[in-house]
Amino acid sequence: MIRSLRLLRFALLGLALTWAMPAPAQSFEGLDLPGSSKKKKKKATPKKKKTAKGKKGTPPPEEEEETPAESSPLATPPAAPTTTPPAAPAGSGTEAPTPSPAAPPAAAPAAEEQGGLGLDLSGDTNKGTAPTMSFDAVDVSGKTADRQRLDVAISFFKNDEYEQSSMVAYEIIKDPKLAALHTEARYVVAKALYRMGLYHSSLGEFSKILAEGPQTKYFKTSLEWLFFISRKTKNETVILDEIARYANYEFPEKFRNEFRYLLARYHFVRGRALDQVGQVDAADKSFEEVKRLTLQIPRTDIFYPRAKYLEGLSYFRNGSKNKTADQRRGDTSMVASIEAMKEVVRLTRPGGVKTAEQVQLDQSLRELAFMQLARTHYGMQQNRYAIFYFNKIERGTNQWLESMFEGSWANYRVGQYEQALGNLITLSSPFFREEYFPEALILKAVIYYENCRYRESSLILQDFERTYLPVHEQLELLVKKEMDASEYYSVLAEVQKKNKEGQAKNGTDIILERILRLALTDQDLKKTNDSILELESEMDAFAEKGDTFKYSELTKELLEGLKVQRTGLIEKAGIMSKGKLETELLALKQLLANGLRIKFETTTKEKEFLEEQLKAGGRTAIVKKYRYSVAVADDQLYWPYEGEYWRDELGTYQYTLTKGCIERDSANRNVETASE
Repeated sequence: MIRSLRLLRFALLGLALTWAMPAPAQSFEGLDLPGSSKKKKKKATPKKKKTAKGKKGTPPPEEEEETPAESSPLATPPAAPTTTPPAAPAGSGTEAPTPSPAAPPAAAPAAEEQGGLGLDLSGDTNKGTAPTMSFDAVDVSGKTADRQRLDVAISFFKNDEYEQSSMVAYEIIKDPKLAALHTEARYVVAKALYRMGLYHSSLGEFSKILAEGPQTKYFKTSLEWLFFISRKTKNETVILDEIARYANYEFPEKFRNEFRYLLARYHFVRGRALDQVGQVDAADKSFEEVKRLTLQIPRTDIFYPRAKYLEGLSYFRNGSKNKTADQRRGDTSMVASIEAMKEVVRLTRPGGVKTAEQVQLDQSLRELAFMQLARTHYGMQQNRYAIFYFNKIERGTNQWLESMFEGSWANYRVGQYEQALGNLITLSSPFFREEYFPEALILKAVIYYENCRYRESSLILQDFERTYLPVHEQLELLVKKEMDASEYYSVLAEVQKKNKEGQAKNGTDIILERILRLALTDQDLKKTNDSILELESEMDAFAEKGDTFKYSELTKELLEGLKVQRTGLIEKAGIMSKGKLETELLALKQLLANGLRIKFETTTKEKEFLEEQLKAGGRTAIVKKYRYSVAVADDQLYWPYEGEYWRDELGTYQYTLTKGCIERDSANRNVETASE
């Protein structure tokens, strides 16, 4: 009996062993290993979704190409860095494949290390005891629990749940034990923030990845993301420093020309800043770098016209330094500047197949090129060429008022007083009351003085002093204060705040508003100011997120980072504000001095005529009336100007002098009217 029981036990043991040992029966060729899993998933990869594009029409990296690394939350990550970010399109809805429930113990360490799909049977077990086949206790994907946490974050990202994705990935970053996953987790956070429209926060995270160096897996793709973020922010200069920091690394071919343009822009801005502080030699090197980078961009590339414009400005800077008008006319740099701007005009002609955004960019660049051509010829005292290019600026565009004002000086130089005064009528209209053109009144006074209209000239100068003396006094108070750079910007920011909230303003506030508009005529300051406002809007945007995200540790850290960025930008804006205010104070002093000189000359001339009258024993004529005609061209309508303004008439006024110096030829000069 005992023997029979022993035989029965051996039989049952053999049966149990046969039942419990399926692995040897399967060969290794039949296992679902990482390599074969990838191959299968490639067939099942869903089609890419078309998603929103960046400002210049190019989608972010993960929207261009889906890499195997992120085609599924449980897929094997690539062993080496790739040039495209390993991310699937947002909202692709890809789900994890069902894992195989069994795998050989020998394959487990490799699967864990590579993130494969084998069963993890390498955990600690009691000696001689088989592992428990419980799905609750065993990592059926063959990955560690740490890796699974990151896969959860990736899965959230692919399901458009960006807040949850960023928070799960952030928890991994904050765990020092998971250092091996920190870079990939930060990459997920950075992309999720981009998707939420938190572009400055996203930039901060990508910057941290780049700071780790080119040996990291996501270095190249993080460089690509810099371009996409620059297209989403109002001011692309916020990433110029970041791009310049990695200028020695090779960028992907598809971004290389954009990189060269942005780097050229960085050197141009840097060169101007160095010029302002008197470091001419260092500035020369920066401007030479602008020219070198422009030569590397093909003429057919979309970024070539913008780079060419910077090149033209660089040549202009070299040609106008400490030179007279005669010297400028024969300077090769000035010739090169003119040719560069003409090339920009040719490249931005309307027509062809272009997006609406590209049409707008081309129009803006075309205007700037015309303005620079006009200014270059004006500096060379080629005034009729200058007038020709000023007249190329279309009515109502960004540069239109500036072109009318500067064109008035060119008209004055060639004796076209009526056209100059007609332009000034437009500038003085109620539609542009808030614009800052103090020199317009000086020019108007000079024109009346030149035409022996001394009484009118004196009244105009009185109006100038009444308007701009308070501005001068307030500017002087601001500049003389021993304030930190940021405080200068704070004064301007307070005015912006009152304007935004519609608060009542006293006399000082109105003057400060004029100063604000004056300061923002500096384009670099305006862009920095735009960046500050954009940062503040992003900080406010956190309040609109879900409570879990809003009160998370991630949000606290991001807000602190934005505050640091804002402080840096305010410091930069403050320095520029102070510099701009100091420059304008000197200019206003000069204008007031010129006004006093004109007033003195006017008084002297009036005195001379009075003395002549006394000597002659009667009235001596100073001015004479001009004969006039109301005939106009067929495409024009004569309409007497009686002080009213109509929007459709702005920019079309032709002022006719009714009288002038007695020795002046009076043919065809007549009634003080404006014809449309």
